[in-house]
Amino acid sequence: MKAAIIEDIKKFKITDVEKPTPDNERVIIDVLKTGICGSDIHNWDAGQPKGLIMGHEFTGKVVHPGSRIDLKIGDRVTALPISPCGHCEACETGNPQYCPETWTHAVGLDLDNPGGLTSTISVRPDMVIKLPDNISDEEGAMVEPTAVGLHAVHLADIRVGDKVLVVGGGIIGLVSAMFAKLEGAEFVAISETNPARGEKSVKLGVADEWFDAKDENFLTNILTKVPGGFDVVIDCSGNTKAVESELMTAKAGGTIVLAGVSQKPIEFASVIAVMKELTIIGSIAYTKEEFKNCISLIANKKIDVMKFVDDIVPLTDVQKAYERLTSGTDDAVKIMVEPNKY
Repeated sequence: MKAAIIEDIKKFKITDVEKPTPDNERVIIDVLKTGICGSDIHNWDAGQPKGLIMGHEFTGKVVHPGSRIDLKIGDRVTALPISPCGHCEACETGNPQYCPETWTHAVGLDLDNPGGLTSTISVRPDMVIKLPDNISDEEGAMVEPTAVGLHAVHLADIRVGDKVLVVGGGIIGLVSAMFAKLEGAEFVAISETNPARGEKSVKLGVADEWFDAKDENFLTNILTKVPGGFDVVIDCSGNTKAVESELMTAKAGGTIVLAGVSQKPIEFASVIAVMKELTIIGSIAYTKEEFKNCISLIANKKIDVMKFVDDIVPLTDVQKAYERLTSGTDDAVKIMVEPNKY
């Protein structure tokens, strides 16, 4: 079967790989749709690890149910791509995102566990979740990134009437802004370096206003709009300069949630955080309950995630899709891949 593997810095190679074989334990899944995630872009940008088959946001059909007696061939499923141990304190309290083994064998993030940029994958049975019939294949592939945004907003503890700034207008930023509004935020702003994405956040109705982070008057502009600063700032960029400005845009006693991932150290003037008594919280992934909640919200039409999907491409166009998402000028935030189309 065909797969898109990381070959070098910002370069994919379409190559043949072996199909997974049933072992009566893991669930074998034919992938229908795979979303491109921001963390995938980090790996592609670095060209590491070479040979990795990414894609941890997916919908597929069961080919072999493994040890899951409640599944049958043809069932549509998605899965938590993580690999928690299942017996540590974090796992036993429903927080597998804290487990030290969560990312060691994650689907699409580990060389030994190929993700959805190939036709067929093998997933540990306890992470697989059957999808309701009224969720489309595309919606199923949106569950994972939606759960990331939900988790960040839960940690932010947004109250009715709060003013919220989301830094970064990628998919996690837009989903976080959407949930912030649902939590009752009075005003939601997005800061972006890409005007096309900034304008899109307002057009989609998840942000009330967007601010150009490259504008030399950015801080003046945003603090003129929200004197005193924001109750909550959610960082979805992982950028040093962005985190520095977040200290200035948060109100005294406010909360900053770091949902963006940086592979480099981030430096900031801690004196500002100290003098303002800011609460700074890291946010990673989601709980299993939040993942299931997102399936329910989508199935019951409480949220519309399809408005974030910009394009669906065949496996052979995956290189172009990544280039589009990193152009800095295109408004695309979520592109999906059909790995069984070439």
